Amino acid sequence: QVQLVESGGGLVQAGGSLRLSCAASGRTFSANAVGWFRQAPGKARELVAAMSRDSGIIYYADSVKGRFAISRDNAKNTAYLQMSNLKPEDTAAYYCAADLAVLTVRNGRARSWGQGTQVTVSS
Repeated sequence: QVQLVESGGGLVQAGGSLRLSCAASGRTFSANAVGWFRQAPGKARELVAAMSRDSGIIYYADSVKGRFAISRDNAKNTAYLQMSNLKPEDTAAYYCAADLAVLTVRNGRARSWGQGTQVTVSS
């Protein structure tokens, strides 16, 4: 397992952009798939995006396709979520997750999770 710490959340106006970062500890980050999830108050946690260890497989929720982009820099042990054209409905706590298999991450069953970072989009 790796330890994950998210950062980059904040308050932004609709139409704006934010980039979230997920810093991983340990030397096994490159062997892990990573993903981003979000949870709004009163709603279930949902997948935002997931990426395989070699960046060759990427999944996006339909609601963020064309607006969000997941990426990773294995040399820096960091994953990113670039969010553009943000909407009020994107308001949520965003969590980073990691595990060996991208399907495990995509299905929300990752063994490693960060503590979350809040994103608030005002209209």
